[in-house]
Amino acid sequence: MGRITWLRLLSPLLLLILWEAVARLLGSRMLPPASAVFQALGREILAGTLPRDLAITLGRVAAAFALSMVLGSALGLAMGRWRAVDQFFESWLTILLNVPAVVLIVLLYIWFGLNEPAAIASVALNKLPATAVTIREGRRAIDRDLSDMAESFRMTRWRTLRHVVLPQLSPYLFAAARNGLSLIWKIVLVVELLGRSSGVGFRIQVYFQLFDVTSLLAYTLAFILVMQGFEWSVMQPLERRANRWRR
Repeated sequence: MGRITWLRLLSPLLLLILWEAVARLLGSRMLPPASAVFQALGREILAGTLPRDLAITLGRVAAAFALSMVLGSALGLAMGRWRAVDQFFESWLTILLNVPAVVLIVLLYIWFGLNEPAAIASVALNKLPATAVTIREGRRAIDRDLSDMAESFRMTRWRTLRHVVLPQLSPYLFAAARNGLSLIWKIVLVVELLGRSSGVGFRIQVYFQLFDVTSLLAYTLAFILVMQGFEWSVMQPLERRANRWRR
């Protein structure tokens, strides 16, 4: 393995060792050692409870992420391309950016009921404005010379979007995607805690009521491991592939 791989493994290993040492030094049930949390994680996996809750939560994360990225990217592209669209939707984005996530979740639950569409829509609406703003700024930063060249060669709008716009937008798209994932899974947990009877958020609520810190940390650790694995196995390879043209 290369040096970068060793550094990636060494950093979390040192964190776990520090966690274990501090927890054993304090000897408090409010901060269980890492070994106890991993034991609880193994028990929940063998019992089948954690994989089931994790799959439900990841499904909600995927649905909300796809919805917010597609709609937010389309809106951001339009706002970056046409000034009239930007001026029309600017106040909408400002409102959505400043409405607290929990308020939007509660309102949609009240208006549409405690159901899956309301849960997913509330998460997507919380992420959509940030995605739109990021993509809008990326669209504004596109090299005009390349756009003029595409126009002089009479490239179609689709070919211009594919070969000129999207390659330059890739850093902004990946920034919006990373930010989106980190925000969406946290909001999904709040959605599940407030109005769902399944998923990681619901299970965390149960363990909170029982003051079971070990199981609570086990569920949190499981989700962190899944998201970190997704970053290493999916996001980073895709980003390297998308940015090959820069080399």
